[in-house]
Amino acid sequence: MLEYKESLSSSLARELAAFANSAGGKILLGVRNDGTVVGMRDTNDLRAQIQDIARNCDPPVNVLVEAVGNVLAVVVRESESKPVQCRDGFFWRQGASTQKLSRDEIRDFFRSEGAIRFDLTVYPKFRYPEDFDRAKFDAWIHESRITRRGRIEDVLVNIEAAERSGGKLIFRNAGVLFFAKNVRHFFPHAYITCLLARGTDKTHILDRKDFDGGIVADIEEALRFIERNTRVAYRIERLRREEIPEYPLAALREAVTNAVMHRDWFNEGANVFVEIYTDRIEVSNPGGLPKGMLPSDLGHKSVRRNPLIADLLHRIEFIEKAGTGIKRMREEAKKCGSPEPKFETTGFFTATFYPNPEVRRQALAASEEVTNQVGTKSGPSRHQVGTKSGLSREQVKILRLCRKEGTLLELMNSVGRKNRTKFREQFIKPLLDLRLLQMTIPDKPRSRMQRYRTTEAGREAIAREGG
Repeated sequence: MLEYKESLSSSLARELAAFANSAGGKILLGVRNDGTVVGMRDTNDLRAQIQDIARNCDPPVNVLVEAVGNVLAVVVRESESKPVQCRDGFFWRQGASTQKLSRDEIRDFFRSEGAIRFDLTVYPKFRYPEDFDRAKFDAWIHESRITRRGRIEDVLVNIEAAERSGGKLIFRNAGVLFFAKNVRHFFPHAYITCLLARGTDKTHILDRKDFDGGIVADIEEALRFIERNTRVAYRIERLRREEIPEYPLAALREAVTNAVMHRDWFNEGANVFVEIYTDRIEVSNPGGLPKGMLPSDLGHKSVRRNPLIADLLHRIEFIEKAGTGIKRMREEAKKCGSPEPKFETTGFFTATFYPNPEVRRQALAASEEVTNQVGTKSGPSRHQVGTKSGLSREQVKILRLCRKEGTLLELMNSVGRKNRTKFREQFIKPLLDLRLLQMTIPDKPRSRMQRYRTTEAGREAIAREGG
């Protein structure tokens, strides 16, 4: 960036602050706005004046003054301690002009530079103890293995979830996210959306769940959603069955936790997403990489956007030491036999995971086997690798329950489902199509007396599951 000034004036402080708050630049003294050189005499007094103006900015601006012919060049470096202000306020460069920041722009600038931490900011409208969830707090204390002595209020202050002010206990945003009864009453964007799609895009959504029970519960529910909607193979070794997940679950746990921990909580128009497609799982969070991080730093360097949230998760062992998340995801994917995950950063940070190719092949083969009703009741041999029929855990549970018949409502309750239409479409219809399940009144599918019964092929599928 380049700025012309015919002479030294008080406005130089604004230009210095603006360049320091942007990417730096150069101010040429002795040049008119149209580029005409009028010249400026280089003296020690003039250089001292420029340095004094730079030092009086807050924080001081680092400048280099050098003579170029009969023009004086003031080189301004980008500040490492933004935002910088001068006596007239905060300024930055927009194109070729210097603009004063408005109140909202100052706030956003402070946030973008990490000068304001969301998780450490207090939330005065949170009422203690009315809005406080004692059960969440007790569960967190149990997981953290903290020996609680004294009052709850003292513990909350010690873990920095709250602070005392004027005789009152004031919660910080992180404390609200962890211990509020209704988190979304305070932060409507505090939830994780989980999607299950048919295919490789969002054209056909089979299931969607929004989890908003607080940071810890949301992470756990998202992982349960993944487990319910992915397959598992098994290997028999030394008369013991070893489960082989379709996806690296430990890596996905790390990814979901990182997404919640590192998301930009100031962005109120977006939330964390977990999306399951037929060929991949994507975990994304708003905010991209924290300031100071480059894509090449992933797995080698750690910058915590929300240090208090990270600390509260670390205390309950949801994360390990700082800087190991990406490395652990890669290692767990390799250990699981899955391709290495990919990481993409735009306005969002997205981690993409791919299935274990062998498990996927086995699952497809087993699905064809079930469709054709081929197979025996005997399990695999000692070194044979098999799959769990290509069915979800919920479908297997339905088949087991229907050995003694069951109504639609009973089956829905057994797997925690509430939407009748989705349940029929996603669980009952596929089992009927595969002839693993049958209706007791097939000519009246919607009869209120309708019950469901596991077929012989369904019993064989259960037997291959070990039960």
